[in-house]
Amino acid sequence: MAASRYRRFLKLCEEWPVDETKRGRDLGAYLRQRVAQAFREGENTQVAEPEACDEMYESLARLHSNYYKHKYPRPRDTSFSGLTLEEYKLILSTDTLGELKDMNKGLWKKLREKFAATSSEEKQKVWAQSLSRPRT
Repeated sequence: MAASRYRRFLKLCEEWPVDETKRGRDLGAYLRQRVAQAFREGENTQVAEPEACDEMYESLARLHSNYYKHKYPRPRDTSFSGLTLEEYKLILSTDTLGELKDMNKGLWKKLREKFAATSSEEKQKVWAQSLSRPRT
């Protein structure tokens, strides 16, 4: 029975998309990692709690098939902000969030980072980055 559970999870992992813009934060990549941990021995893995494993699979399968999106349809495809899905994807990408995090640093933290660099190469790199940023 463990072999069929393993194959079902593998099939779900194959179908679940991986969003490359969310490096380190993507649900598809996390799911693959957790399945690899849970089924270390592949089809020979003994599942300690088969009912819980089956419930987890069913929950993930419902999410993947957009069960709740179809069960509770939304009247409009917008949110309170009026942004589109593509704009949200751009905003929530790892690169954009990193840029926003850098912009929100306080003056004291920026100065501390500039002077905390140990090697001369790192100091030059930090100073070059600070000089190349446009002033707002």
